[in-house]
Amino acid sequence: MQNVLVLGAGLVSRPLVRYLLDQPDFHVKVASRTVSKAEALIDGHERGESQALLISDADALKRLISEADLAISLVPYAHHVTIARLCIELGKPMITTSYVSQEMKALDREAKDAGVLLLNEIGLDPGIDHMSAMEIIHGVEEKGGRVVSFSSYCGGLPAPEAADNPFGYKMSWSPRGVVLAGRNSARYLKDGKEVVIPGEELFAHYTLVAIDDLGKFEGYPNRDSLPYIQTYGISTTETMFRGTLRNIGWCETWEKMGKLGLTDDTVREDLAGLTFADYIAGLIKSSPGNGLREDLASFLGLDPASEIINRMEWLGLLSDEALPLAKGSAVDIMAALLAERLRYKEGERDMIILHHEFVAEYQEPKKHREKIVSTLVDYGVPGGDSAMSRTVSLPAAIAAKMILHREITATGVQIPVSSDIYDPVMRELCNQGISFSETCQAM
Repeated sequence: MQNVLVLGAGLVSRPLVRYLLDQPDFHVKVASRTVSKAEALIDGHERGESQALLISDADALKRLISEADLAISLVPYAHHVTIARLCIELGKPMITTSYVSQEMKALDREAKDAGVLLLNEIGLDPGIDHMSAMEIIHGVEEKGGRVVSFSSYCGGLPAPEAADNPFGYKMSWSPRGVVLAGRNSARYLKDGKEVVIPGEELFAHYTLVAIDDLGKFEGYPNRDSLPYIQTYGISTTETMFRGTLRNIGWCETWEKMGKLGLTDDTVREDLAGLTFADYIAGLIKSSPGNGLREDLASFLGLDPASEIINRMEWLGLLSDEALPLAKGSAVDIMAALLAERLRYKEGERDMIILHHEFVAEYQEPKKHREKIVSTLVDYGVPGGDSAMSRTVSLPAAIAAKMILHREITATGVQIPVSSDIYDPVMRELCNQGISFSETCQAM
């Protein structure tokens, strides 16, 4: 019997825990600050165990890792490096679904010397996006071609029947993360030219992306795409773009929200007793007695009847409802508001879209190009697991099984871009009903 330690019992944890408990040779211990959440995931399974843990309790954390054969960190990313150092010290492999930080990357040599695997970015985005892209890139190269353009988009959205609010969006992950993501600068390569987008201009740079059977979505840049040219080994590409998908209207609305300062994380001490209307009036210096909607429209350069103002009003930004906190930042206020207003109702489904577009060039039998389109659409189960939780946590669970069964033997700080990792994981994802449709046509 091999022992798996799962650190964290948040929104995406359940599919991972249940998959691992389905393996007859695994004992799974879930450690969480809120032990009731861990108990709910184990749900009385004979090979499961729950335990309360404060991740800041170094002695308790070290003891738990020492008792495990593998640790999976689903706690906030700020703790991953601490856990990774303990795993290296104790000779235990570790898995996370988070991006590799510079601090994590710096542990590569030490991990290799210890013969320890620290596998990161094995979720959805990052994760399935890497693995599905590398399958196609390697396939092109095996046929003697090269990738000259790569664009990738990912979005966690309500299923079409559940997209029933003016934002076309509901929360399947951290509301605070949604707000903060709207401040990220971006960089990508387009037709051989580097494009840099400051955070305050992010939402002004979107394009419409058509997804078969689902219609058009807004796609906007997701952070820095350029390092993935090297990561994916496509040094000759002329376009390298990674983006986020949202329903129509999201980008123009959040561009104006940013202009209002609603993605600012400066903490204010003077929020007690304020309503949302008071707060917005203060941001735009609206005078008492003036029409707030009209003043807001004027401040943003919009018609008072515009859909953007309608969305802000629907969200509650112009209401006489009290702010949810007496001290905090605009990010804190917006996170609380989004969590309340953009909730999934009982029985509603979420939807994941992951969409790749490649242009591949071949020299034989004569020079020609092909466009390859690969798309994953996955839906949540009404009353069961969300698509977000399945697609984020199942790759990590599958990788854990492969590592403990010695099917993955790499060491050091890794992400899943080599075939010895992505081949078995993608095969098992397909067995779990998570698979891509693919088309290829001459250009």
